[in-house]
Amino acid sequence: MNYLLKNAMLPAEGRFRPVDIAVSGGRIVSIAGGLELFPGAISIDLHNAVVFPGFSDVHVHLREPGFSYKETVRTGTLAAARGGFTHLCCMPNLDPVPDTRDRLETLLEIIRRDAVVDVRPYGAVTVGEQGAVLADLEAMAPFTAGFSDDGRGIQDGDMMRRAMREAKRLGKIIAAHCEDNSLLKGGYIHDGQYARLHGHRGICSESEWGQIARDLQLAEETGCAYHVCHISTKESVGLIREAKARGVDVTCETGPHYLVFNDMDLQEDGRFKMNPPIRSEADRQALTAGLLDGTIDMIASDHAPHSWEEKSRGLEKSAMGVVGLETAFAAVYTHLVKPGILSLEKLVDLLHTNPARRFGAGTPLEPGQRANLTVFDLDAAYMVDPGQFQSMGRATPFAGMELYGVCRLTIADGVIVWREDKA
Repeated sequence: MNYLLKNAMLPAEGRFRPVDIAVSGGRIVSIAGGLELFPGAISIDLHNAVVFPGFSDVHVHLREPGFSYKETVRTGTLAAARGGFTHLCCMPNLDPVPDTRDRLETLLEIIRRDAVVDVRPYGAVTVGEQGAVLADLEAMAPFTAGFSDDGRGIQDGDMMRRAMREAKRLGKIIAAHCEDNSLLKGGYIHDGQYARLHGHRGICSESEWGQIARDLQLAEETGCAYHVCHISTKESVGLIREAKARGVDVTCETGPHYLVFNDMDLQEDGRFKMNPPIRSEADRQALTAGLLDGTIDMIASDHAPHSWEEKSRGLEKSAMGVVGLETAFAAVYTHLVKPGILSLEKLVDLLHTNPARRFGAGTPLEPGQRANLTVFDLDAAYMVDPGQFQSMGRATPFAGMELYGVCRLTIADGVIVWREDKA
C-alpha cells in the first residue's frame, strides 16, 4: 500500500519542521513540504503530530513458544506497534530454549507467521540457560541479534570467558543479565529504605554490579562486544563509564521504570516487582546522569508479561516482571523530556539511533529507506489503563498515571500496524 502522510512535524535541532512524507513500495520516497497526492496512494492527515523513526527495543520477552498464556508473538508485537516500536530483540527464556539451530527455528517460524513488526531473537549462551554447557553459538549466529541467558546471570566466570571468546570469533554480541545468585539471599525488592520499613527481604546492589565488574574485565580481555541489560544501580553506571573510558567494547541499557520511580514509590502490589528491582533515589539520579553523558546507550522496556494470577500475589510472592512496550516512550517523554531534563533528540537516540547502530535493529527516517516510522501526538495526555493494552500482560507500575504522548500511527516495513485516530 502507498501512503501520503500530510501535515507531519519532523523534529530537527530542537525545533519542528512541517513536512509531508510519501511512502511507496514499502519505502520512504520523499520527505518535503507541499507534496501532492500521487496515483494509488492513500492520504492520511497527521494533524501536526510528530513523526519519528520506528523505535527499537532490544530487550523484550514475547513468551512464545512455551508460555503463550502470558503473551504471544502476535500480541507482543501488536503492543510494540502501539508503543511506536518497529524493531524488537526478543529474549530466549522460552520452551524450548533456543540453544541449537533447530530449537531457534521453532521461534523463527512463529515470528515469520505472526509478528507485525521486525523481531530478531537472541540465542541462548548456554544449553537450557543453565550455565553449564556452551550452546551451539556458531550454528545460531546468522539468525540472531546476539546471545543472552537473560533471566539468569552466568555464575561461572570461565564459562563467560568461553562464551565471549566464541562470540568475538563469530562477530556477535553477548547481552548479559548480571546477577550473582550467591548474594540474593531470598530477596525480591531493593535492599533499601522501603524494604526495611515494611519488613521485606532485599536484593543488594552488589548482586548486579559485582558481576558487571567481572564481565567488563572479561570483555576487555577477550575483545568481545558486550552489552549489559537493564542496569539499575549507581555503581553499575560508574563501572561502565570507567570501562568505556578505557576503550572496552561495552554498551548498556536501562528501563523507563528505573528512571521514573525509586524504592519509596513501591506499593504492596506485584506490578512493582521486577528483576532487577526499582532502586533508591540516588540510583535513579545516577541512571539519569548516565543517560545525559552517554554512559547509558539505550532505553529498553524489558517487557516481561505474566498472567494475572502470577502478578496478583503481592510484592513477596508475585512473579518478577512488568510490561512496558506500550508506555516506554510516553513515560520517559513525560518525566524527563517535558521537564527539560532530557532533550527529545536524545530520547530518539536512546530509542532508535543507538540500538540500530549496536544491534542493526532499525532504519533511519530518510528517503530510500524502508518505511519504519511512528507518529506521536505529544500534546495529548492519557491515563494509563492496562485494560486497554494490546499485550496480554497487565502489570505495570504506570497504571493510573497520566502520561503525555499518544501513538497515532505506526508503519512497519511499509504496512500500517497501528492506527489510533483522534477522538
